[in-house]
Amino acid sequence: MNELVADVVIVGFGAAGACAALEAADAGADVIIVERFAGGGASAVSGGVVYAGGGTTQQLDAGVDDSVDAMYAYLRLEAGDVVSEETLRRFCEGSREMITWLEGNGVPFEGSLCPYKTSYPSDRHYLYYSGSEAAGGFRDAAKPAPRGHRVKGPGTSGKTLMTRLKEAVAKRGIRVLTQTHARSLLQDDGRVTGLVADTLRDAPAGVRARHRRLGQYAAKPGIYVPSLRKSLHRRVERLERQHGRELRITARRGVVLAAGGFIANREMVREHAPAYRGGLALGTSADDGSGIRLGVEAGAATGELGRISAWRFVTPPSAFLSGIIVDADGRRVIDESRYGAAVGEKLIEQHGSTGWLLVDAPIVAEARQDGRAQSQWFQWLQLRYLLRRGRVTGATVEEVARKAGVDAQGLRASVEAYHGVHDPMGKPAEFARRLDNPPFSLIDISVRPNLGYPTPMLTLGGLVVDEDTGAVRNAAGEPIAGLYAAGRTAVGICSRSYVSGLSLADCVFSGRRAGINSALAQGVLDKNENVF
Repeated sequence: MNELVADVVIVGFGAAGACAALEAADAGADVIIVERFAGGGASAVSGGVVYAGGGTTQQLDAGVDDSVDAMYAYLRLEAGDVVSEETLRRFCEGSREMITWLEGNGVPFEGSLCPYKTSYPSDRHYLYYSGSEAAGGFRDAAKPAPRGHRVKGPGTSGKTLMTRLKEAVAKRGIRVLTQTHARSLLQDDGRVTGLVADTLRDAPAGVRARHRRLGQYAAKPGIYVPSLRKSLHRRVERLERQHGRELRITARRGVVLAAGGFIANREMVREHAPAYRGGLALGTSADDGSGIRLGVEAGAATGELGRISAWRFVTPPSAFLSGIIVDADGRRVIDESRYGAAVGEKLIEQHGSTGWLLVDAPIVAEARQDGRAQSQWFQWLQLRYLLRRGRVTGATVEEVARKAGVDAQGLRASVEAYHGVHDPMGKPAEFARRLDNPPFSLIDISVRPNLGYPTPMLTLGGLVVDEDTGAVRNAAGEPIAGLYAAGRTAVGICSRSYVSGLSLADCVFSGRRAGINSALAQGVLDKNENVF
């Protein structure tokens, strides 16, 4: 049996794990990262958006006026009481420094402001309104400002983010054990002292190469084809069973669990959030809840496991914000300028996952005119699907309702209410317009398995942690000595409500917190000595 020793052992090499490793190493700790595949995780396949505000350099470059107080007031509405006021305030106050710290580790940002509201900007823009800041009910409580800081890189920018963080980890000389699967934690008298893993590091080169390719393809294109991902992952597990060798790693000071969420574990999803089916698992096959399981086996408490973010975006194009979203009864669902996860939650929790977007001829014409310029390639393909296969049309509101199977009287009532002096859903006037120019269209935005218009989903809950240190807490609320958690393995800022960039920002925030506190902890091999 192989054995290794480090001060801090980190499970998972996504954004949270990388940030934890960088802070632990900078605090003087000897660090090992244990990573099942090649590194990157869900962060690498994400949009690479980091939620930040309060006057970042990028906001100032774009002429945006923002403050810590405004950012805090908005996030208080989104996050609720999932974290304490002190923790949320600390997150907001450190927001500008967080971006500077990432830039210092090679991550590029830019203040090119997107002039229209969208779910994700084209490659011309890297700062945008990434949440519900400008929506009704929010703009009155907190001065709106664009806080979605997209990493500067082509396409979805998560790959650029993780490439730069990996380079920063390599420059520190941090040991990274890829193709190594954490199996169980080691404990001594209630303290976590390390872990046992299965590793392919001594397997034949051909086996390692095959495992690497299978993991890569399971991430992409597997993320879009669940059956393909499942098949590829079964082959990954077979290689691990046949060629894996046990590796024991002692952690002198602490173990940090940063292994992602559990959206790829359908059994856990069915157990904790049974209504959230038919979505696209946003992550990799390693987002199987294994980090959460390790913590629970060590006595950890969990929280917010029933919270799943389901994205139902109707933008781009921005023209679609002027339509109205209704259910099968023709009832209005939500203010359409809200963030897509709020739309998804409403559809699933209150409307049987069924939704239609009603628009008229001028909106469709504008969507066709602006859609390509406002979109990434995948958004453009989705728009083409919606305007072709996902749409029915009619000369009147009643006719289009009958064709779609929507209650005609209910739809007519919703349209008339929308045309009133004040929108009953509170949509700001700048996003509203009358729908009275036929032909009318109903576009199917229901939540169900649909490769042409998928509903990405990710889990938000995880292990309960001490908000000052990132230490994992047990059922009695006491910290488990030697164990920390970060990112989507832990309960964090975004665990109640998600907007674009908030998960990655929380990965950076909680990863850095866990990294530095684990590095400074009194270790298992030096119980009677101070580390520094």
